[in-house]
Amino acid sequence: MAKRDFYEVLGVDKNANEEELKKAYRKLALKYHPDKNPGDKSAEEKFREATEAYEILKDPKKRSQFDQFGTAAFESPSGGGYGPFGGFSQGFDLSDALRAFMNDFGGDSVFSDLFGMGGGRRSRRGGGGTRGNDLQVHIPLTLAEINGGVTKTIKVKRKDRCPECKGSGSKSGRKATCTKCNGRGRVQRVANSFFGQVIQESVCPVCRGEGSTVSDPCGQCEGSGRVQTETTVSAEIPAGVSEGNYLTVEGKGDVGPNGGPEGDLIVVIKETPDSLFERHGIDLVCNVDITFAEAALGVSKTIDTLDGKVSLKIPGGTQSEKIFRLRGKGLPELHGGQHGDLLAHVRVKTPERLSKEQRELFEKLAELDNKPEGIFDRAKGFFG
Repeated sequence: MAKRDFYEVLGVDKNANEEELKKAYRKLALKYHPDKNPGDKSAEEKFREATEAYEILKDPKKRSQFDQFGTAAFESPSGGGYGPFGGFSQGFDLSDALRAFMNDFGGDSVFSDLFGMGGGRRSRRGGGGTRGNDLQVHIPLTLAEINGGVTKTIKVKRKDRCPECKGSGSKSGRKATCTKCNGRGRVQRVANSFFGQVIQESVCPVCRGEGSTVSDPCGQCEGSGRVQTETTVSAEIPAGVSEGNYLTVEGKGDVGPNGGPEGDLIVVIKETPDSLFERHGIDLVCNVDITFAEAALGVSKTIDTLDGKVSLKIPGGTQSEKIFRLRGKGLPELHGGQHGDLLAHVRVKTPERLSKEQRELFEKLAELDNKPEGIFDRAKGFFG
């Protein structure tokens, strides 16, 4: 698929400075980040495309190449690897985009606030070979768990090092230098174009970028050095998280092929709907139903909070839809000392059916209510 103009992707003109590029990318990354749009392939592609454009244009050398040659400077005819000028090609996938994003903005307060607990993806562990894939799991949490924080044990299916060959892919454990690329993992060829001769570089088709080959593939992993396993991972979720926040458990993703370093496990938070409370940031809202008599005379109601039961005093004459604020009975702020409030929403319930005795009492009340602003007129407001 042909690449769009990188300036067009970011929505900036060709004279945009570094800060303007960064601001434009921030806006797009926030809008299309996969953790803000779970399962949306269109958003993932737009995030990947915006990140690739930013990675090119923020680098003065690559930007100059793009300005002179367009996207041709970053594409290779083989359809993979790096283009003739050393930039990205179709090989810049979503994992690359996420790692680039965290490298650029992992410590940025704007993004750490928006995406939650931050961190994680920015680290690149050492070791040769291709890095394994990051894995993502969604963890459902109740409001009670969000209120207090919780440790979750997660079952993860991942590609781990083959126990038979210890990740080498070889029965004997020996590898030979790839004769096609001489151990570089990449091959070059000279091609003619209207710009003159250019050197095109791509991933070695024999060793697939590893730089080495095996002559006696392991029978258990068929030479890949990896086998599918299921393991358990412990993740500590801090109090105050929200839907879409994530944390990164380093090294618990797939192991890279032929002994490459591990990817990470991305734990994304999902909130379970609560039968009593509705969340608004760090505040909670609950409904408290009372009768007409309780509204007129006043009442003390025992209501639930996330920290236990409390007594709510409702004074006489309280109107329907009145809200009482219970300070500090909401959720904690993520990584902060502040607690939200519990908002008790009072609803005066009008009886749908009256017993004979109740009807007689209301009729008596109507007889006594001779003043324009008497109690019965106010009662009609409740029933209305």
